[in-house]
Amino acid sequence: MFYSFRWRIGIPFILLILAAMLAIGIYVSSYLKNSYLANLETHLYDEANLIGDTFKPQLENGSNYQSFDAQAKHWSEIVNARVTIIGADGTVLGESQEDRTKMDNHNSRPEILQARNNGWGSSTRLSDTAGYNMLYVAKAVEETGRLLGFVRLALPLQQVQGNLHQIQLTLLLAAIITSLLAALLAIWIASRTTRSLRELIQAADQMAAGGLENRLIPASHDEIGDLTNSFNQMAASLKQQIDTKNAERGRIIAVLNSMNDGVIIVNAENNIQLINPAALVMFNIQESDALGRTLIEAIRQYQVVDLLEQCRKTQKTEVTILEIPARQQYLQVTATPLGEILPGNTLLLFQNLTRLRRLETIRQDFISNISHELRTPLASLKALTETLQDGALEDPPAAKRFLGRMETEVDAITQMVEELLELSRIESGRVPLKMTPTSPDWLIAKAVERLSLQAEREGLTIEIRCPENLPKVLADPSRLEQVVVNLLHNAIKFTPDGGNIILSATLDDGTMLFSVKDTGIGIPVDDLARIFERFYKTDRARSSGGTGLGLAIARHLVEAHGGKIWAESTGENGSTFYFTIPVADQV
Repeated sequence: MFYSFRWRIGIPFILLILAAMLAIGIYVSSYLKNSYLANLETHLYDEANLIGDTFKPQLENGSNYQSFDAQAKHWSEIVNARVTIIGADGTVLGESQEDRTKMDNHNSRPEILQARNNGWGSSTRLSDTAGYNMLYVAKAVEETGRLLGFVRLALPLQQVQGNLHQIQLTLLLAAIITSLLAALLAIWIASRTTRSLRELIQAADQMAAGGLENRLIPASHDEIGDLTNSFNQMAASLKQQIDTKNAERGRIIAVLNSMNDGVIIVNAENNIQLINPAALVMFNIQESDALGRTLIEAIRQYQVVDLLEQCRKTQKTEVTILEIPARQQYLQVTATPLGEILPGNTLLLFQNLTRLRRLETIRQDFISNISHELRTPLASLKALTETLQDGALEDPPAAKRFLGRMETEVDAITQMVEELLELSRIESGRVPLKMTPTSPDWLIAKAVERLSLQAEREGLTIEIRCPENLPKVLADPSRLEQVVVNLLHNAIKFTPDGGNIILSATLDDGTMLFSVKDTGIGIPVDDLARIFERFYKTDRARSSGGTGLGLAIARHLVEAHGGKIWAESTGENGSTFYFTIPVADQV
């Protein structure tokens, strides 16, 4: 780069400018340093003169030296320097920073000797008291030719040097900026003679990189101008050809990117030549990690490689189902040889059947669950009906008892249907919530009131723990009460006689945390994640009836309020159900 004409012209100018700025900077820095020190001494002398006029009456009277330390400290705060009051015999009478009783006679100090002879003096030396270098300025206090004492001001040399350093930094910055501006000027001057040549070089580089839109305006009518026109014509011709191919490629890419199905094209060596975004998502890989690599390295599915080999052998379309357990995916893979279009290449089409498989599983589970739940009451109804038909109708007391049991089974079926319809409405959002600020303790009290008799029949005690002055929550009171009732009913059902149930509400990190804790049979750890699914029961043998829909309804209602619900259990030592609801003033 430095062998170009521009730099062979510009570098000598830059070096000359830098040498001149260096010399000027050294001279100006020295001059500013001396000027600063001279001005500082003059300033300190003026302040010492002012302070001396203040102390003159007291030094003349020769009394009340006890107040000199306080006055020295006061003046030290005003002038921002160390202040020392010294008698005519060299005794330290007042000191702003050190203990003057430990200070020796100052008659031999250079600045005092100069002040004694000339009226004022200065020196830069190591302070015997402070232990570091300082700048001293002393002023003789006189009255009608009689020496009364001295006022001495001192500044740490470190502070002085810091101020000088700041001035030098400012000067250095100005020199750097000036040098840069001068260097830029030199480069600009040198660049004018090589501008046309550099523009041609840049145009050639842009053309090599595919940038064919820019056109150059010939700056002259010589050979370089002719070369510029040739470049423009060549760029226009290449751009037309490339635009045609890019349009075709763009249409193909648009189709591939909009597809929900994954597409991969591999060559004869099994290296991936093309992969669309859907395929990248399916296999959780990046495009840079797939293109150019073999199929097995990129997606790590041997079943797909086997399908690819089978397709090459038969030269026909082959189809298989691929299951990826780690991501719970089911894919239908279709391998198609591209034949004469792209010889040796094969198209792999991946269709995601995961959602269809999941829906099918949900449908099967729902049918299985509803069939299981209906089987028992229907079987009981059939048995009761047959018993009545076999002669129980002739026995009025038995017939009445059987009809009562039939009514109970019909009520159970009716409850199941109603809860299914309710859950369906909640899941589909067809249950509008009438949100209003509601007191948490009121919700808990209402739920306890509804189920208190049932708890008493089971021999259970219910305890409410709610702090006073809890903020209100924004909720639909009837729906949120239904959540608490479902959880409390669940606790009563699974807590044996003599057990205890605690309902509480506390403010937790800006949300209201409700809990229902029981001393019942507990929930196995493996079942905690599934207890809020519809029809799910941890132990059907101990379920004591019920539809298995109460917790599912509670979960959907809590989530509709913007909260979350979960359960904790310690095995056989009971369970605790929690749910959160946003506080009214934070929604």
